[in-house]
Amino acid sequence: GISFGLGLKYNAPVNLRFDDTNPAKEEQEYVDAIKNDIAWLGYTWANECYSSDYFQQLYDWAVLLIKDGKAYVDSQTSEEMRIQKGTPTEAGTNSPFRNRSVEENLSLFQDMKDGKFKEGEHVL
Repeated sequence: GISFGLGLKYNAPVNLRFDDTNPAKEEQEYVDAIKNDIAWLGYTWANECYSSDYFQQLYDWAVLLIKDGKAYVDSQTSEEMRIQKGTPTEAGTNSPFRNRSVEENLSLFQDMKDGKFKEGEHVL
């Protein structure tokens, strides 16, 4: 919504980007429905993009973040992560996996890319 509004305000082109983290599982029907709804609202996009088109670049950036100590592989369940985040009035706590070595994180991240774990078993 915001991008289209700004595009209209400044008469600038707007891209339609799908965050297709797993394009093999994406339903074309779902993509078509979104495109139809946006067109129905009267918007025309300049380019249609998919996150998966940039997978290697995104992966390379993630590796750089790991090497810089700004990202790590977390192995908690989603419930454990939710609890550890804290609340607006209560501070969160660090993940027990926060201090993994760069080497271990890089190895785990490569194994994630190679599909060696169940979906959601590890996250970056």
